[in-house]
Amino acid sequence: MTFLSRRPRFAAPLLSTSALILLAASPARAAEPAADAGGEEIVVTGSRPIAEAEAAGLAAQKASDSLVSIAAADGVGRLPDQNIAQAAGRLPGVAVQRDQGQARYISLRGAPINWTTLSIDGINIVSPEGRDTRYDSIPSAIASQIIVRKAVTPDMTGETVAGNIDIKTRSAFDYDGFHVAGKLGGGYVELGKRQEYEGQLVLSDRFNTGIGEIGVLASGSYYRRDMVTDNFETDWEQVSQDRQPGNADRIWARETENKLYRLTRKSYSYSGRVDWKPDGDNRLFAESIFTAFTDDEARDNYIFDLDDRQSDANVPASPACTVSNITNPTNSGYADVCIGNTPTKGTVYGIDINQRATLRAYRQTIFTNTLGGDHSFGDGWKLAWRANYTRSKDDRSVVGEARYDSPSTRTLRPTVTYDLSDPQYGRVQLFRTLSSGGRYSAGAAVTNIDDFSRPLSSLTSSKLIDITKAYTGKFDLSRETHLFGGDTTITVGGRFDQRTKVADERQLSITGAQAASVGIPTTFLPVSLDTPFKGKIPLGYTFRYFDKAAMRRNVELADTIADYLPLTANNYDVREQVFAGYVMSTTRFDWGSILGGARIEHIRNIGKATVVINGANTPIEVKNDLTLVYPSLHFNYNVDDTKKLRLSFNTGASRPDYDQLRPNFTYNDSDMTISGGNPEAKPERAYGGDAYFEWYVRPQGFVSVGVFYKRVEDVLFDDTRTFGLNVLNSSTVDRSQYILSTITNGGKGYLYGAEFVVQQQLEPYTEALGLPSWMGGFGISANLTLNKSSATKPDGTKTRLPGTSNSVYNIGGYYEKYGFSMRLNYQRRSAWLDAIGAAADGGDQYWAADDEMDFSMRYAVTPHFEVYFDASNLLNQPGRRYVRSSDYTIEWERFGRRYTGGVRVTF
Repeated sequence: MTFLSRRPRFAAPLLSTSALILLAASPARAAEPAADAGGEEIVVTGSRPIAEAEAAGLAAQKASDSLVSIAAADGVGRLPDQNIAQAAGRLPGVAVQRDQGQARYISLRGAPINWTTLSIDGINIVSPEGRDTRYDSIPSAIASQIIVRKAVTPDMTGETVAGNIDIKTRSAFDYDGFHVAGKLGGGYVELGKRQEYEGQLVLSDRFNTGIGEIGVLASGSYYRRDMVTDNFETDWEQVSQDRQPGNADRIWARETENKLYRLTRKSYSYSGRVDWKPDGDNRLFAESIFTAFTDDEARDNYIFDLDDRQSDANVPASPACTVSNITNPTNSGYADVCIGNTPTKGTVYGIDINQRATLRAYRQTIFTNTLGGDHSFGDGWKLAWRANYTRSKDDRSVVGEARYDSPSTRTLRPTVTYDLSDPQYGRVQLFRTLSSGGRYSAGAAVTNIDDFSRPLSSLTSSKLIDITKAYTGKFDLSRETHLFGGDTTITVGGRFDQRTKVADERQLSITGAQAASVGIPTTFLPVSLDTPFKGKIPLGYTFRYFDKAAMRRNVELADTIADYLPLTANNYDVREQVFAGYVMSTTRFDWGSILGGARIEHIRNIGKATVVINGANTPIEVKNDLTLVYPSLHFNYNVDDTKKLRLSFNTGASRPDYDQLRPNFTYNDSDMTISGGNPEAKPERAYGGDAYFEWYVRPQGFVSVGVFYKRVEDVLFDDTRTFGLNVLNSSTVDRSQYILSTITNGGKGYLYGAEFVVQQQLEPYTEALGLPSWMGGFGISANLTLNKSSATKPDGTKTRLPGTSNSVYNIGGYYEKYGFSMRLNYQRRSAWLDAIGAAADGGDQYWAADDEMDFSMRYAVTPHFEVYFDASNLLNQPGRRYVRSSDYTIEWERFGRRYTGGVRVTF
């Protein structure tokens, strides 16, 4: 592989970070694609930051021996891209999955998110959640560039199937001498009229000493957003008491609810790096990076338990009844078509309100430390080595959760009319419940939900912490030779990974009666706030937010009479060791290059947990070993000096996540979910190929057309269903109706598709077209990925591959000239399968199509001072999940538009 031996020239310091893609020049960047672009040096002036960042990225992409897409540092930050997922989301074939309106996961070419791995400076990083990397915990401020590798090569870990996101961090050697860069801004969140703030600072310098050159860099970033959300959710089920004709096609709303959030989200990072170049052939570095994501969440949750009196139903199977609008049935009316109810419209009499007031303190951190060196020896030998320790923490602690439930007397409970016919809006209306002669009917309408009695049933506080410790050692030894009829680089490498994930969960729990004994109010009104609803969704009722300070006080009182006890059934210890080696050959000819080789990995897993057997806690340990081989081959043919053909064949295996390998069940009372481990789950093996044509249009532009195919064996599915057992129940909590999710293997599957990319500026053509020079500032960047997939589910039926979208496209238009730049970007991702589900719970679950539009504007007042404005989530489309078909919404959330402005300085 060829590397530049010079630093980029910077003609103006303000936006010069767009040239950071050229850092493949330095030995410490030895894992990056080269950016020579035929030996022509790219001079960055800072006057066209978007165009220059694209040009730098394309130069490195062209020189790469495998299929990559690159976002250079000034592209990272060019749109409202607070985290790595947002920053990478504009690249070809990259789609993001959001939570609370914030980009969280990355999907490459529409593939499942667990097929994509994350690395920082070439070291694979374990996310706090595990293999499903959460990119919202990694601020984009730490990155000088983001490399998206779509074709798997032997030097990449075998669990890479769709590709790898490699974050290249900053080094003092990226800059000439002393360097300062900063950013400070604030903004407005439309929904709830909230605020957000952000700041970044980078300091670096280089020192010539008697023992060589030393570079020191320190950086930090901070982002905070206060927000509220609009939400409704519905759980669907088949009902055994619905025995009328057509029942096989009917699913009913088991419960419908609103989760009304008040959130404060923060992400921050700090990092330090020291580089030492004793001479031109050696470089050593040490780097530490700490990133954190926090989510302080207050959630008011009102659940209308429509199937509360399901057992009362007595609907005959035959003959078919004559449907009539009966308003005084002898039962609750749930799932009774004979009285005029339908799955999406109807009335249910005297049912329970389950209220949950939950205060969470969610925190995810990554602390990664790397020591490394790059050395060149005589006769073309090179050695790169890395030693890394990473500690990831996933803290999902619940400060307090108070549960309030309706009394058992039917006339003290509400009658509820529901209208779920509009997938974008679930409506409920509340009435008094009347009883006469064994029949029930609706009384006066009720607006204030607190008019219905709901005594406190329990108060809990949970400390839920998972810690993952990872140790990595790796080396890459290469030799430049003249084998195979060309200039050949032979590389061999070895790697050892040990990752241990330990779950430690404890919970304090008291009943309503115990709460009263220490002075905790057993009704909601004394611990609530008389403040207006901050959202916009029409609820059909009014409510009061719970008081967060009162929740903390009550938990402190509860702690005086109860202890935090281990949730033994939730705790586990999973360890994975991977011993890997590879050999790779890269041969360059006048016409292009061939890269080929193979990687072998031996994987050892040990899972320890405690399970309940015959009423007793029993330790259990499960071990398994696996050896996998991953061959790959890549051809690159230069049609001419502007056009390339790329052909690759590669393999990979996506392994189950660490918590999925535990041999027990765990539950989450706040989310009313249960997750189950499956230590016998096998990796899903993938074999695929890519064929791409790339045209690097002169003087600047890019057109690409490509196709790809992957065949998959032992497809992994997230299986979701109602738990249906009472083995996890306690004296105060019934967990039998919680939603169980686990992982299981299906059969074979495939994914194939096509990708189209266009990047073009008007500047080179204005004179020929007779246009005024100011129009040369316009440009466009567009990409489209089309997919088709299929997989065999565990029950033998066919479905699409989980997490795959049929189409993903981005289109962005921009204008930049005279120090001014603006950009409008739109992305759409079509619907995708989230999890398979039991027919009794409505069937498979899907995410609806996601549409996002962002806008950014910059103006360089001086070469050192810039003002900016960003607008995010302009379409304000909801995030929505559904079951069976798009008519049956299970979750709907809207988050509001966001606007941010501020200044950036560089010296």
